[in-house]
Amino acid sequence: MPKLPRLTPQEAESMLPKDGYEFIRSKGGHRIYLKGTRRMVIPYHSGKVLHPKIVKQVINAIETKE
Repeated sequence: MPKLPRLTPQEAESMLPKDGYEFIRSKGGHRIYLKGTRRMVIPYHSGKVLHPKIVKQVINAIETKE
């Protein structure tokens, strides 16, 4: 299994709308996206790299087609 890429919140955030996710709202340092019934929360702290678990969730959300 290849290593997961290191993503910043800005990079992950740019991937979601391309796949049909729509920005719904933000609360504190988190931005919430929605596609149908699937919700994706991106912790948005500029200058930081996302945790590998969050990166994996973003990649799985984009690869999963409903």
